[in-house]
Amino acid sequence: MNFYSSEFLLQHCQDILKFYDDKVVDPSGGYFHNYLDDGTLFAPGFRQLVSSTRIIVNYVSAALLFGRDDYKTIAEHGLKYLEQVHWREQLMADGSGGYAWTLQDHQPLDNTQQAYGYAFVLLAYAAAVKAGLRDKTTLHRVYQLLEQRFWQADFGLYADELSQQGVLSNYRGQNANMHLCEAMLAAFEACGEQLFLDRAYTLATNIAVRQADLTDGLVWEHYTPEFKIDVEYNKDDPKNLYRPWGFQPGHQTEWAKLMLILHRHQPEDWMLNRARALFDRAYEQAWDHEHGGLIYGFAPDGRWCDDDKYFWVQAESMAAAALLYQATSNISYMAAYQALWQYSWEHLVDHQYGAWFRLLTRTNNKLSNEKSAAGAKCDYHTLCAVIEVLRGMGVTSVTNSGV
Repeated sequence: MNFYSSEFLLQHCQDILKFYDDKVVDPSGGYFHNYLDDGTLFAPGFRQLVSSTRIIVNYVSAALLFGRDDYKTIAEHGLKYLEQVHWREQLMADGSGGYAWTLQDHQPLDNTQQAYGYAFVLLAYAAAVKAGLRDKTTLHRVYQLLEQRFWQADFGLYADELSQQGVLSNYRGQNANMHLCEAMLAAFEACGEQLFLDRAYTLATNIAVRQADLTDGLVWEHYTPEFKIDVEYNKDDPKNLYRPWGFQPGHQTEWAKLMLILHRHQPEDWMLNRARALFDRAYEQAWDHEHGGLIYGFAPDGRWCDDDKYFWVQAESMAAAALLYQATSNISYMAAYQALWQYSWEHLVDHQYGAWFRLLTRTNNKLSNEKSAAGAKCDYHTLCAVIEVLRGMGVTSVTNSGV
C-alpha cells in the first residue's frame, strides 16, 4: 500500500466522510455527535462546542478539497447552530454573550467559557471565510473575545477557563494555547492579516520554546497561574481525557506540525529545528516496538504512564512526519510516516463501516464500541491530518491532484 500518494489520501478522505455524510445533520438543528462503530446514534440530544465546530471544519475543508456544494450546505447548517444555539446573547452573569460549552436538546448545560472551545470557534470561522461562507469580521469578533476573557499579556499566553460569573480558574495549560496557535494560523491563511500570524508566532515561541525549555525541551501540559510547571496536576489521573498527566507524545508531534506550518509563512531556522527535536524525541520515546503505534503518555523519567493507543496521536504524528519529510527530504521521516500509517491501517481504520476507531489498548484491543462521541472524536484529527499532508504535496483540490 502506497500511503504517500494523492490517490490514496483523497480516497481515504472520502472513506472517512462517508461514515458521517448521511447521518451527521440533525434536522432540528446542528449535528449529531455520538455514534457507535456501525453508525448507530446514541445520546442524540447531547452536544459539545468543540465537536460542533470541528464538524464544521471537516465539511468546509472537504467542500474546498472536493468542490462539493452539498458539503458547504452541511457546513452552513452547523454555522447557524453555532451562532444561534451555542452562542447566547446574555449567557454571562454580567449580561454579555457567551458560548454554551455543552447542550442537551438544544438547551445549555454547562456555560463555562473555555479558551479551548473558542480556539475551535475561531478555526471554524477561518474555514468559513476561506470558503466564502462568512467574512473576516467573524474572525475579529472571536479574537476580541479572546483578548477580553483569556489573554494574559504578562505571559504572552491564554488562560483556560472562565466561569459564567466571569472568574478565571487558576488552571493554565498548553493545550488551549496549542489549538489557538492552530486557529490563528488558519485565520491568517483565511484573510491574510498579520495580526493573526503574529499571535500564532507568539504562542509557538512561548509554549514550544520558552515553556518547553523549562522541561528539557519537551512541552509539559499543566502550569500554575504564573505559567510555572505544575508537575502534580492530575498526577493520579494520567488517562484524563482533556488534562492528562505526563508528557503527551501526540502534543509534541502536533506542535511540530504547527511549527512547520508557521515556517511555511514566516520561515526561521529555529522552527524547523524545534519541530524536528520534538518529533524525534516523542517518536523515540513513545513508539511501541512490540505492538506498534505511539502510546499516549510518558512520565518525566521516560516511563510510560498511559500505554493506550489513541487515534488522534497516530494521525497528528503522521501529518508531522510527512511535513518533516517535505521540509527536509530526510528518509527517516518517511519511514515514520509509513510505520504510523501501516499501524493505523491495520488497527485503527474501520474497514467495515468507515472512519477510525477512537481508542485501543496497548495490545490493540478496542475498549469501547463508541466510535465517535461529543468532545472526544468526530474524525477531525484524521481527516484534517490527511488534508494537511495533501496540502504539503501541493494538492488543495481534486482539480490539481493529478488523479
